[in-house]
Amino acid sequence: MRLRSIGLLVTLALGILLAPLAAGGQQAGKVYRVGFLWDSPTVFPDAIEAFRQGLRDLGYMEGRNIAIEYRWAEGKPERMRELAEELVRLKVDVIMAPSSIYTGAAKRATSTIPIIFMSHADPLGSGHVASLGRPGGNITGLSIMMTETNVKGLELLKEAVPGLSRVAVIWDPATPSHGPGLKAIEVAGPALGLRIQPVAVRSAAEYDGAFSAIVRGRADGVLVLSTPLFIAGAKRLAELAITHKLPSMFGPRHHVEAGGLMSYSPDRADLYRRGAIYVDKILKGAKPADLPVQQPTRFELVINLKTAKALGLTIPPSFLNRADHVIQ
Repeated sequence: MRLRSIGLLVTLALGILLAPLAAGGQQAGKVYRVGFLWDSPTVFPDAIEAFRQGLRDLGYMEGRNIAIEYRWAEGKPERMRELAEELVRLKVDVIMAPSSIYTGAAKRATSTIPIIFMSHADPLGSGHVASLGRPGGNITGLSIMMTETNVKGLELLKEAVPGLSRVAVIWDPATPSHGPGLKAIEVAGPALGLRIQPVAVRSAAEYDGAFSAIVRGRADGVLVLSTPLFIAGAKRLAELAITHKLPSMFGPRHHVEAGGLMSYSPDRADLYRRGAIYVDKILKGAKPADLPVQQPTRFELVINLKTAKALGLTIPPSFLNRADHVIQ
């Protein structure tokens, strides 16, 4: 009996010691390093915190078993490649590159380190994945379906302001997803009774000139595609739209909080939280090539009534009732 008891105790002890390895597939004592390549900690701070909370919920504690190496471009797109290469030299286990433009920078820096995006506008159209079901290569993550949501944003803008006839679309040629997104809008425009005026903007210095071109083109509304360059300039873009009496539609709600009229986009905090699940899977041995690209399940329409008043617009009550958030 004594030998049997000792044997049972040894078995239980070994089970307890080995359980974390068997359950998690992680190396005991290892501190994983996650590279995080993004514009600024002030851009989508709630989403960044949702990502960190997602990691904590999965058992990853910063300073204990995981370290996040943040690299911020701070509104300087030319630094993205340099920062991505720095993360590669640090030999991080995975690189978080939330949007298409950062994914592109990370892709140019490495073909071996896993790259996860969390708000990619169009991973298939930009060529960053081979297919949504089987991405191939070293890149996967979560898409915001911008090509589709851009078209939905155009529809919502027309619905909120029925008298629109010509809509200017501000886009950045350097953002990989903007080409496919713009094409989809140009196709959708005529069916909505709208003429589309593309306006390329490559830097913040071009904002004023862009709106001058919009006015000359007689557009009566503006749709701004999402990219870090425009997110950083949210306040100025909103001011210019109000100055020129142009109803505006954006992607992230950040723009509406800065004074834009409306925004329509997926819930980024939810996407970033789900991004932590991809990190967990990859650290446990999964390959990006085999992890399907996931799509958003939550969308939000945000309306700024203060801006509507400044523009002299009355948003139809039936439309207003559909908003997820209304800024008074």
